[in-house]
Amino acid sequence: MQYKIDSNKCLGCHTCMAVCPAMAISTSGDGKCVIDKTKCMGCGTCASVCPAVAIAQDKD
Repeated sequence: MQYKIDSNKCLGCHTCMAVCPAMAISTSGDGKCVIDKTKCMGCGTCASVCPAVAIAQDKD
């Protein structure tokens, strides 16, 4: 299962980027984080550390 970031909730703190073992998270033009689905290994580490609870499983 892969994950996605709700840009409306993302604070741009980059905590998820720091813990992602696949280095699948980067910042968009507005400073908020985005997940590269081709790199995401679905471990959920990012979701577990997000202070804004902006990361959830991608059900698409």
